Amino acid sequence: MTNSRRKRWGLTIAGGAVAMAMFFPILWMFITSFKTEITAVATPPAVFFRPTLENYAAVLERADYLAFARNSIVVSLGATLLALALAIPAAYSMAFFPSRRTRDILLWMLSTKMLPAVGVLVPVYLLWRDLGLLDTVFGLILIDSISVLPIVVWMLFSFFREVPAVILEASRMDGASQTEELVNVLLPLCTPGIAATALLSVILCWNEAFWSLNLTTVKAATLTAFTASFSSPEGLFWAKLSAASTLSIAPILIFGWLSQRQIVRGLSFGAVK
Repeated sequence: MTNSRRKRWGLTIAGGAVAMAMFFPILWMFITSFKTEITAVATPPAVFFRPTLENYAAVLERADYLAFARNSIVVSLGATLLALALAIPAAYSMAFFPSRRTRDILLWMLSTKMLPAVGVLVPVYLLWRDLGLLDTVFGLILIDSISVLPIVVWMLFSFFREVPAVILEASRMDGASQTEELVNVLLPLCTPGIAATALLSVILCWNEAFWSLNLTTVKAATLTAFTASFSSPEGLFWAKLSAASTLSIAPILIFGWLSQRQIVRGLSFGAVK
């Protein structure tokens, strides 16, 4: 076996090991969801057992899963659309009409992601209370869009910078306004990048738990709150918690699996000229 083949096999095995290490917790959670509570906490862990659906039945009887799922879908899509509506003009301006402070602004926006959300919980909670946004879908859409906005702006800025300037110059010579240039020229060219950004934003908003747990109670609670409700003062019911977690991540996991080609295509947009 040549050195190149050994290296290729080594990288394949290493990649498979990393993928399995990352996927194993999800697989174990899925398996645990079919165990009884006694089997779920058995030591050593039970590998062979009689599967049961009682955990899923108990989870669905205890809470209205569809209501939580509907809130998650509405919040994820709404926050993504709002973030894109704000980020596209901002990224366009900074990519093609930069100032001396553009790089500083981008770095400042990204630095806000380093701030722990709990550090601004009190002012945000009081503001949302005074505005009547507590436990509302719109309030959660607003805070989630703010949370993902720096990442969305950065990604769109990178994608827009990959577009050759001569294409935009040609549109300007043809008399296109800035709005026409953005809508009719730039956005169609960057469709893969925008799609990848939107997909990533949906995933981030779907998995967001902090604001959902602290700004909602019943009406606007998402699947992250649905999962957290199975942690009680009496202890953790591992089997039921695993079933609730499986139901919570299943939609976004399937969505990510189906759209992985679009995500990879968008993230590699402009990488090869």
